[in-house]
Amino acid sequence: MIDLKNHIMMVPDYPKHGIRYRDITPLLAHPPAFRQAIEQLAGLVQQTGAEAVFGVESRGFLFAAPVATQLGLPLILVRKHGKLPRATHKASYELEYGMDHMEVHCDDVQPGQRCVVIDDVLATGGTAGAVIKLLELAGARVAGAVFLIELLGLAGAVNLAPHSVYSLLQYDINDS
Repeated sequence: MIDLKNHIMMVPDYPKHGIRYRDITPLLAHPPAFRQAIEQLAGLVQQTGAEAVFGVESRGFLFAAPVATQLGLPLILVRKHGKLPRATHKASYELEYGMDHMEVHCDDVQPGQRCVVIDDVLATGGTAGAVIKLLELAGARVAGAVFLIELLGLAGAVNLAPHSVYSLLQYDINDS
């Protein structure tokens, strides 16, 4: 069993002073660690009973695609505003410097469909919360949200309640 934390690099003061950024690129560059992460994420998704996997732009795609393939589930992309060519459902969310929007194709969401959201990192839950809102407004049933990394101390899981949150790795935001 590989310790996945050995393949996550902490970068101090990125993208700005005081932030301890968790860089996942060493994990992606190490095939055995990446494979193990995908297998473990697939196990978490399988526990939810999901019928579809919704990958969040852009790093969430890296994990959602192989998980969906491994489980034989449809992969649906959730993108930032203006990136999808057909009619979309849209949800807005606040950023520390303004607003943004997430979208999904209207015909990709089936009413009543049990789905799971996958992204790389859970921080405050703003993006994942917008995606969950988007899917629920489109008629889907969100079975949970799955993340490679959860940053503890930023209340992401609390902000996504009552939805279940699953993460492979947890870091306190003050850990080095």
